[in-house]
Amino acid sequence: MSDRKRYAVVGTGSRVVMFLDAIAGTYASTSQLVGLCDVSQTRMAWHNNRLAEKFQQSPLPTYVADDFENMVRETKPQVVIVTSIDATHHEYIIRAMKLGCDVICEKPMTTDAHKVRAIFDAIEQTGRSLRVSFNYRYAPHTTLVRNLIQQGLIGRPLACDMQWVLDTSHGADYFRRWHSEFDKSGGLLVHKSTHHFDIINWWLGSYPQRVFAIGDRKFYGPTGEGKTKPPEAFRFNWQDHTDQSQLYQGQAQVESGYQRDRDVFGDHVTIPDTMAITAQYRNGVVFNYSLLAYSPWEGFRTSVTGTDGRIELYSKHGSHIFTAAGDAELAAQQSSGDETKLTLFPMFQNPRDVPIPHAQGAHGGGDPVMLEQIFSDSPPSDPFHRAATHIDGAASILMGIAANESIATGQVVDVDSLFPLPAVSSEV
Repeated sequence: MSDRKRYAVVGTGSRVVMFLDAIAGTYASTSQLVGLCDVSQTRMAWHNNRLAEKFQQSPLPTYVADDFENMVRETKPQVVIVTSIDATHHEYIIRAMKLGCDVICEKPMTTDAHKVRAIFDAIEQTGRSLRVSFNYRYAPHTTLVRNLIQQGLIGRPLACDMQWVLDTSHGADYFRRWHSEFDKSGGLLVHKSTHHFDIINWWLGSYPQRVFAIGDRKFYGPTGEGKTKPPEAFRFNWQDHTDQSQLYQGQAQVESGYQRDRDVFGDHVTIPDTMAITAQYRNGVVFNYSLLAYSPWEGFRTSVTGTDGRIELYSKHGSHIFTAAGDAELAAQQSSGDETKLTLFPMFQNPRDVPIPHAQGAHGGGDPVMLEQIFSDSPPSDPFHRAATHIDGAASILMGIAANESIATGQVVDVDSLFPLPAVSSEV
């Protein structure tokens, strides 16, 4: 078993469970957990207890955040998985690389252009690799759109639209948590939209060039219109999320200073909840995007129109609030009204619905496929090139960073003025 790849983790909130379960469970024959690092000893102990119960995993060495480098030196991981607060991703990426490790990072890669540059410098100096976990790329419906475009069924893409809405359960959750503080998350245009922009970049085989955006706090925050609604409608339901309670309340809150369930109309809210972008890509495609965080339903509508036709994708899904171990009954209730539809409109021909393969797992079935690509010692070949590099990670957040700059200045922002990305070799 000594030839198993060694992984250490920094950041042990609920999101890390996906990685821990893959390494300790499905891919235990080729992968090995060697250490946990976090600001909260309580959270690390909770994960150790869960791993012991579920996988008979021996207790992992735990290290408080200040001892991150000691963890790497003592446990000797080959790969560090970074799932800490967004604004700290760059710190752990860079420190891990300088200590000789490759890195897997939860999205977004980081939160501003200066940190992007620091990460690229570290990669150049150390020669280490960084993979960003964009699981939406692996969902059947998004992969199918990529496939149809690659086949040339709509010709050369000219325009793209995406409207994404978060319901008042999921949307409000961003305004309870640290995500509501701009300096920690970069706002939803970085934290959440990085998923969406990465999909578009990947579909189009290009990167954003010029960005104009508007954004405002209309529903949440101290003056939000949502204050006229019943306050209890916006509270986190700890009863349905017992794992979250164990991870974030009590001693864990004392150790971390992190309040999981703040008032969504509090003064801590410094990010917009209503956003719209118009952008132009390097290959000339015009892109329109909007994001709302207070819709009665959750999902998205998106389209890509080309010289020979149009693809339209619609998805309505249950609210995606992650719980650590997962609540199967709650998940089933949330997904009971799920609906996804993909339609191809060839130019001068009748439209046709395109069947979407069914898949199990979070993010539309994308998580299990991505985890196999990351942790399997012999993953299936991937003709869709879904593995996301640091360049992909930068391209997705630079759309959001440019949009934030545009909101602040009222001006169109040239993305290369923030950080010049390399040329794309696979432009459609």
